[in-house]
Amino acid sequence: MKPPTAAQRRIIEAADPETGRLTGTETQLTGLVRARLAFRHPRPPHAYFLTPAGHRVRDEGAVRDEGTVREDRAAPSPQPEPTPDAGRSDGAPGVFAARTGTEKSAASEGPARAREVRSAWEGLVELRRMTNTDGARDRPCAWERTHLVQAAALALEAAGRPPAHPDHPGYEVTGTPQPEAVAVREPSPDGLRACAAALERAGWQVSEHGEPRGGARYLLASPRRT
Repeated sequence: MKPPTAAQRRIIEAADPETGRLTGTETQLTGLVRARLAFRHPRPPHAYFLTPAGHRVRDEGAVRDEGTVREDRAAPSPQPEPTPDAGRSDGAPGVFAARTGTEKSAASEGPARAREVRSAWEGLVELRRMTNTDGARDRPCAWERTHLVQAAALALEAAGRPPAHPDHPGYEVTGTPQPEAVAVREPSPDGLRACAAALERAGWQVSEHGEPRGGARYLLASPRRT
């Protein structure tokens, strides 16, 4: 594989440190795809991310060649693409919003929603494959660890668990003071166990706990790293 050009090194160096998301002109990013250093996400807004090879280029220090960086800084800065909404399921980025069960108003349901959920989950699994250095699909990726509530909610909804709704009970996913952990609550013991099983299948570590007051059971879930 040909070594990256000075401009390509600059774009790789500027990639998001967690997700590997890239910014640049369409021509620049397409060039990285041809060099197998980046891939274009199949879901809207079709953002570009580093491949494992692209991560290696950055990690090996090729982008830290000071002479090359100084020379390349004279080039115009790339125009960034819109960044995904942190409230959206952007392993499956775009207009899809994972339901946490804490929404104040009723949301649409039915076949259209089921298709959206399935598409978002497939997009997230693809993001895992392309951004986990070993290509693992069964282990959460960096995006999930930085968007814990949305990622856990998507895993639950994709598994068919119903979110809480003004008209019926269901799961609720909320953040916690603990690093890389969310709390999942479900009023029924069977429902709570089903949520635990769904998250474990999606690559999360899950433990059950009791509330300090009242003893109501809830889950603590964290994305698995190995």
